[in-house]
Amino acid sequence: MAEKEKTKIMFVMRKAAHGSIYAYEGLEAILIMGAFEQEISVVFIDDGVFVLKKEQDTKPLGVKEFSKTFKTLEDYDITNIYADRESLEQRGLTADDLIIPVKVMEAGEIAKIMEVQHVLLPF
Repeated sequence: MAEKEKTKIMFVMRKAAHGSIYAYEGLEAILIMGAFEQEISVVFIDDGVFVLKKEQDTKPLGVKEFSKTFKTLEDYDITNIYADRESLEQRGLTADDLIIPVKVMEAGEIAKIMEVQHVLLPF
């Protein structure tokens, strides 16, 4: 019997970590979907790259810092993690500034990966 193809789901993280619920809700959804037999990818675009910035101090905002939880993605076998090069550069960031390893890619390369996904979920 042929093995069924896994559903390819890409989470598109576009919002900054704090100031809205999008990034936190996206992380929760990623972890929930990661528990199922799906092929999960995550891409950080626009202000979404700030979600992964190291050493975030959220005390003045009065909110819990949740970015460190992205380190658990590996435990869920989620290794297709991308960041848009231009988004990083425009915000003065490099891959070394991020809390987890990402594949830094050009927008065109990311678009090609998006084309083969079954589902795109924006956050």
